[in-house]
Amino acid sequence: MSTNRTGKHQFTSSWGFVLSAVGSAVGMANVWGFPAKLGSNGGGAFLIAYLFFILLFGTVGLSAEYAVGRRARTGTLGSYQMAWASRDKKLGGIGGLLGWLPLAGSMCIAIGYAVIISYVLKAFLASVSGSLMTLDTAVWFDSFSLNNYSVVPFHIIVVVGTLLTLLLGAKSIEKSNKIMMPVFFLIFVVLAIRVAFLPGAAEGYRYMFTPRWEDLRNPMVWIWAMGQAFFSLSITGSGMIVYGAYLQPEEDVVALAKRTALFDTIAALAASLVIIPACFAYGLDVGAGPALLFVTLPRILQDIPLGRLFAVILYTAMVFAGVSSLQNMFEAVGESLLHRFSRLNRQIVLVLLCAICLGVGLHMEPIFRWGPWMDIVSIYIIPIGATLGAVSWFWIMRREALMEEIDRGAKRSHGGLWYSMGRYVYVPCAVILCAVALLLKVAF
Repeated sequence: MSTNRTGKHQFTSSWGFVLSAVGSAVGMANVWGFPAKLGSNGGGAFLIAYLFFILLFGTVGLSAEYAVGRRARTGTLGSYQMAWASRDKKLGGIGGLLGWLPLAGSMCIAIGYAVIISYVLKAFLASVSGSLMTLDTAVWFDSFSLNNYSVVPFHIIVVVGTLLTLLLGAKSIEKSNKIMMPVFFLIFVVLAIRVAFLPGAAEGYRYMFTPRWEDLRNPMVWIWAMGQAFFSLSITGSGMIVYGAYLQPEEDVVALAKRTALFDTIAALAASLVIIPACFAYGLDVGAGPALLFVTLPRILQDIPLGRLFAVILYTAMVFAGVSSLQNMFEAVGESLLHRFSRLNRQIVLVLLCAICLGVGLHMEPIFRWGPWMDIVSIYIIPIGATLGAVSWFWIMRREALMEEIDRGAKRSHGGLWYSMGRYVYVPCAVILCAVALLLKVAF
């Protein structure tokens, strides 16, 4: 694959790009991660902190990853090499070597995501058949989440199906997300309207939107909000770079990043408007993690009129959210391998990714293995990758090179303020998150 992106290797419109980028960002981090963090970290106070970081990271961090990818016209490895070589050509090799860590992060997240999407696909079929409406959801969830090789057929369908959507590169990614993302938003609007009529739902709204100001003095509320913002926007020093590589030169990357952040936030709030009021209405724990999707919500749906229909709707949205995120992770790894090993073609790389994801992922199917795996990814690999990216763009890459790409396609120059926000606010946030994650792991 050439690094000169034309035809099928470019997004055809800014909205097609935004929907694809939102598809990457909207996933488990939004649908259960955000409501769970919001529910266990002060509700409205967490929301204020989260919105602050989304505004900062969406304006600076995400747009920087788009810009770096577009300038390099390739994925993670080539982008790090380009960024470091812009300072000194001799440093290009070091940058390319460092890029393997965030790239490995994308692959590790993909392996873990594929397992949970397999669970979701199983729940979708159970809701279609109606069996989900009559069984004990806790017993049902334990029956497959605690056993080895219990969702193998679903796992194969998820991995192979997602990789098939990548055969045509940006073109197929864009087309699939133009369908999946509007349907996703529509589904959650329908679910939120239904939940609004549950007795006791108003308490959930009050918890979400009425901040307890004393919680804002708790530094951990800000730390959790910062981590959630990084993860929600997929700013991992890898994934969003590859979508930037497929951008047209005339697009304003800062404007596109702001749009991505806006719709990602709307998705997170839409999921919360379903989950938190429903949990308050039934007196259930909003911080239950994966059990929210497979134990708590099905239990609620069993008790409401047309619950089976709403279950089908919910898990359809979840499949779309998971697959669109998985697309980005696979594409980030695949594009980098194609750039690094020019003799490979896209089909061979996709088969290789399929073999790796299934070979490792099948052993991660039990939740007691999946949890530690994702802990390693979220505590070590993602924060370190995000920090490497932030430092590489704002402290290693030549300012002139970065700003030239940031201003390309913009109606006006973004100037020194944007760069200063990146260097002196965004980078310290990434470093702090990385340090806190490591310290918390040591402490606990």
